[in-house]
Amino acid sequence: MRERVRQLVESARFQWFVIGVIIINAAVIGAEVSPGWMAEHGDATEAVGRVTVVIFVIEIVLRIYAHGRSFFKGGWNLFDLFVVLIALTPGAGSYSVLRVLRVLRVLRLLSTIRSMRLVVAALVKTVPGMASIGALLAMLIYICAVMATQMFGEADPEHFGSLGDSMIAMFTITTGDDWANITRPTTEAHPAAWIFFVLYIVLSAYIVLNLFIAVAVEALDRESDEVTEEIEHAVDDSTDTILAALADLKAQVSALESRLVGVPD
Repeated sequence: MRERVRQLVESARFQWFVIGVIIINAAVIGAEVSPGWMAEHGDATEAVGRVTVVIFVIEIVLRIYAHGRSFFKGGWNLFDLFVVLIALTPGAGSYSVLRVLRVLRVLRLLSTIRSMRLVVAALVKTVPGMASIGALLAMLIYICAVMATQMFGEADPEHFGSLGDSMIAMFTITTGDDWANITRPTTEAHPAAWIFFVLYIVLSAYIVLNLFIAVAVEALDRESDEVTEEIEHAVDDSTDTILAALADLKAQVSALESRLVGVPD
């Protein structure tokens, strides 16, 4: 019985069914925050939401039954269980704040779709590299903010009057958000100031920020290679098992033929 349930929960049709339910539930969560929609279709929307939650509960129970204790050894399985438990949390009284966490049900797509799990795993592995690049960017912003405060504080006290204002201004320039209007008062007072800002933009926006992308791409390639190696290793193991079974079967057939030859007519 457990083997049949395992085959069911691991089948492609069941996975696609769960994905469809997750998408429907995500649409319901979005509709519930629309007062106009809820005024006209509130009862039907809540009914669909309750049905999807029931399906989630049934699915998680089937998976726990199918995999037994090994279910609790998987990180994604624990994440799915946490999301389902959040869905069952009461929405009134002292628990009303937890209703906001219902939106986490949308994240179940991450654990259901293999390609998304691959991307998330790669991003997790980039954390050390991202932290180093973030520290480098913070040092660059701090150094340039100190320089800008000393050089341009009197010309533009709104943006560079203090170290805090300068750091906010430099970070805004890094993002490219209306950086021209931030630097215009300074460049009008100091025509050569554009050299400082151009160098900063090149270093921060075009070099340091692109390092984040480089680290993410490298981690994704590494994760893809590891998955490919795992698949190839599994295929090799399966091939070896099949060949060993065939060799054993051949030996048994040869032994049977020898016995048949030795039997008198």
